[in-house]
Amino acid sequence: MIIDLHIHSKSCSDGNLTVEELIREAKIRNIGLISITDHDSIGCQKKAMDLARKNGIRYVYGVELNVTFSHLRYNEGKSISLDFLGYQFDIKNKELKNELQQIAKYREERTAKIFNNINAEFEKEGIEKLTRNDLREIQDSVDGVLGRPHIADYLVRKGIVRTRQEAFDKYLVKCDVPKYPLYIEEASRLVRNAGGIIVLAHPNDPHGTSLVMLTESLPEQTEIIEESLLRYIDGVECWHSRNDAQTTNHYVKFAKKHGVIMTGGSDCHQKPIIMGTVKIPKYVAEQFNIR
Repeated sequence: MIIDLHIHSKSCSDGNLTVEELIREAKIRNIGLISITDHDSIGCQKKAMDLARKNGIRYVYGVELNVTFSHLRYNEGKSISLDFLGYQFDIKNKELKNELQQIAKYREERTAKIFNNINAEFEKEGIEKLTRNDLREIQDSVDGVLGRPHIADYLVRKGIVRTRQEAFDKYLVKCDVPKYPLYIEEASRLVRNAGGIIVLAHPNDPHGTSLVMLTESLPEQTEIIEESLLRYIDGVECWHSRNDAQTTNHYVKFAKKHGVIMTGGSDCHQKPIIMGTVKIPKYVAEQFNIR
């Protein structure tokens, strides 16, 4: 069986394929078990479940939550971001839905503040300020969760900078506003109280929000998890598109040692389409009681 429990859609997140297109692609690729895990959003879950069932694909409700985390021994105690995957929760749970709506509202407010900060920099440099029409144009182009990379790409299209990296270096780093302050204790409580399980996503991802931001040492990473995270999680994402064999083996051994769930996925945002390309053992599906 082909398994992919970490996919993002265009409909409710920052992917490039709609839910309909994702399910169609999963069918073509003969994927037997999937989960669309959009960032801080469960708005597409019912549609995804219904379409998956119609196409004979087993489906797990999913979401990816961004959490603020710090550890006194690393990074001078400064906060970093970590991602956690929630699975098999009740999509009608009011507390979970309300919290995600708050996060979405905060994200909009954060974007407006970042815009204001960028305009303050533009004013210093004699550059024409961004307007509400600019913000609307960015939002219309995203069709999902708007983030700083979308603003960066717009600055490139406007000819203000040449590359996305230049946009970050010149404006988006200094003009940033803190993300919604969700901590692991609260994230865990929300998912578990909604009947779900919570899993640490891509713990050693060199290009993502991961423990690499604190240490590249795998033993030190798992020591951090044991000290600060283990009691709040039900599993670890052991297979990921950016894992090497050493990372996967280390985290499989760690998960077995502590008796927690092992999950895996491509983290596919569809550029390119890598959905279903990560080799994940069949026993991962057996951890989920799905008919």
